[in-house]
Amino acid sequence: MRIVHSADGTAIAFDRTGEGPMVILVAGAFSHRLYPGLMQLARLLAPRFTVINYDRRGRGDSEDTKPYSVQREIEDLEALVQEAGGLPHVWGMSSGAVLALKAAAHGVNIKKLALYEPPFVIDDSGSAPPKDFVAHVSQLIAAGDRAGAIKYFMTKGMSAPAMVVPMMRLMPGVWRKLMAVAHTLPYDAKLMEGNVAGRPLQPAEWASVSAPVLVMHGGKSPASLRHAAEALAGVLPNAQQRTLEGLSHRKVSMNVMAPVLDEFFTA
Repeated sequence: MRIVHSADGTAIAFDRTGEGPMVILVAGAFSHRLYPGLMQLARLLAPRFTVINYDRRGRGDSEDTKPYSVQREIEDLEALVQEAGGLPHVWGMSSGAVLALKAAAHGVNIKKLALYEPPFVIDDSGSAPPKDFVAHVSQLIAAGDRAGAIKYFMTKGMSAPAMVVPMMRLMPGVWRKLMAVAHTLPYDAKLMEGNVAGRPLQPAEWASVSAPVLVMHGGKSPASLRHAAEALAGVLPNAQQRTLEGLSHRKVSMNVMAPVLDEFFTA
């Protein structure tokens, strides 16, 4: 494990493996650098790339300076970009894809950007979270109700069936991992704020993203995520869209993902 300090002094933990062009992995909600899928993706890319796999602030071994802001998470990623030498490739999944995209829009120096299923809600094919979603998730965490925050985030934010949470509670190892990062769910909610209300994406919001972008979605994912990926690829200045057959938002094969990233980053 290594440490880099963000602009506000927060220590951000990361692992660095492999050799070659730099790639930074940005996790989504509930994930951190020791999440099995991220560790597998780092291993698969390491023969051809130097991979930085990090804990977003508040997760794993990274610190969590208050108050939270999206800008501070962008600064965390920027500190890692500087650690990587200034022009890495970046891969992000779900809310991590949104964080990576916002960093690029704010001028963080990224060579190529690969995004898997940024969970925007851009039409009526998906369920938009309640208008007070950020506030309610934050209130649950402030009250110490991590289990309630997990249930609310999954059902109201991720449109998961109500039975999913009780099933997860029956798996102690899985539930323990969810509880360990539940306090960061308001951060993911704030990242999504403004782009989950069922309205079309605004090209002006992303016009400054000059890096080549690959926007991916799974062939088994809901129509709302497919529509979001297609819409995002359509409003970005330099983007392509790709469907990864057999994948979904909850079931992502890194054995499928890794060669797609290899092809895109080395093209």
